[in-house]
Amino acid sequence: MSASELAAAVSEALAVDRERFQERAEEEATALKAEVRDGTFDNSQAIVGLEFELYAADDRTDALRRVPRQLLERIGFEQELGLHNAEMQTAPLPLNEYGIEGQTRQLQANLAPATERTGAENIRLVSDGLWTVPPNGETAIEYLTDSVEQDGIRIGTNMSDSVRYHAMANTAYPSEFRLDAPHVSLQADTVMPESLITSIQPHYQVPHAPDLPERFRYALRVAGPLLALGVNSPFFPPECYDDAHDREIVADAHMEHRIGIFESVLNPPAGSDAEPKVRFPRDLDSVEEAIDRIVDDPLIVPMDVETGGRFDDRFAHIRHKHGSYWRWVRPVFDGATRSGANARIEFRPLPGQPTIRDAVAFTAVFAGLLESLPRREHPVRDLDWVRARENFYAAARDGLDANLTWITGGGETTATDELYGDLFEHARDGLELRGLSTAEAHRYIKPLRERLDRRMTPARFKHDFVRRQVREGVPLGEAIWGMQSQYISRQRETLLEGIFVDWLQ
Repeated sequence: MSASELAAAVSEALAVDRERFQERAEEEATALKAEVRDGTFDNSQAIVGLEFELYAADDRTDALRRVPRQLLERIGFEQELGLHNAEMQTAPLPLNEYGIEGQTRQLQANLAPATERTGAENIRLVSDGLWTVPPNGETAIEYLTDSVEQDGIRIGTNMSDSVRYHAMANTAYPSEFRLDAPHVSLQADTVMPESLITSIQPHYQVPHAPDLPERFRYALRVAGPLLALGVNSPFFPPECYDDAHDREIVADAHMEHRIGIFESVLNPPAGSDAEPKVRFPRDLDSVEEAIDRIVDDPLIVPMDVETGGRFDDRFAHIRHKHGSYWRWVRPVFDGATRSGANARIEFRPLPGQPTIRDAVAFTAVFAGLLESLPRREHPVRDLDWVRARENFYAAARDGLDANLTWITGGGETTATDELYGDLFEHARDGLELRGLSTAEAHRYIKPLRERLDRRMTPARFKHDFVRRQVREGVPLGEAIWGMQSQYISRQRETLLEGIFVDWLQ
């Protein structure tokens, strides 16, 4: 799509009547609630799925690479925000031993030939939390901030040609488009700085849609502990840092900067009257409230929604609004057919992981917890929401060093080993409730349990490398790029079959 065609498409989207769009969404909500009450969105069993994002790097220099659109289509991946991004999704499968292993096999089956094809063009697909080496011959700041004005529309030069991404820079909603992190400040005219980050997103389809709020409540309580295990983005591209001493930058780094990036780029500035859209959500009292929250969320880009033969085209305006309903844990209602309609929970805090098996381990543990905790009426349900939110942001800052609060049968605890001992035990219980043997459940939990035992996350691995280098007098930029080279090199041999702790042997 040319710049002029893209600008015209953005202008067309912005011309849609917002009030009428909102009216249509509210009308659809009435029908959606009726379908939920009638059991249309129930499943015969729990079902899991996974979104898996990557970025492209030069196979010789580790520098960020744009992925040609035709190549992306040939390897069967979906485009994301940046031209360097790629995404694949697994088909939803039953939560049982075959369904979880199926998640692994789908990712391996798609990624193995994709890696071979991209490798022929000296491109390596990297599963990571945040890229740090800019494209050859460019600076990171240039890549993230380059934009042009075409026919009065602001177009991000390095963004994919998705109309909604570009429309965000041309609407009245006051996204700040700014990176705000310790010793980092970068201002852009588009949402492009958000393309620094990549993620995995486990999905859990609830068997009985009205039970979604109860499982949602537990999902919020496990968000902090699971994020602390998964942190993977302690450093930015070196040139993004302000003028500060290298050791100070290293000391003040968060273990997971993806949380702050997403919030600071897409939310309005402090003091704005506009409601922040990226945030840790509150508990739900009912499934109807979950629908109402999506419908009532501020609309950024209205657009004329296309409909076809899908069942959930009856709720097309709600589905479109959901696309900018940015909560770290969020409910989803969709389905291409009536029989496939589902209510699910998307778990969005986790950054990209070093290997496929690490990503599937998070999917299995998250799903196991959502099976066991409600069934056993686990007392962490009563952990105050404010404390659950504090756990979440503490985990982003400090990873496994965070001071997290949990509740066990013996009462409230902040002891890390007690917290995770209880969490892993209930993840095992939940997987066994879905038919896995004890040995199979332990196999999926093992990659995360070993992180705990070693007190080593991908972020800590990166941070330790850079800290050692800086202490030895290596400039911060060289230390970060050396770390990135180590990460990509070790992933080369383990992405498809290994796990992160293999790197520590």
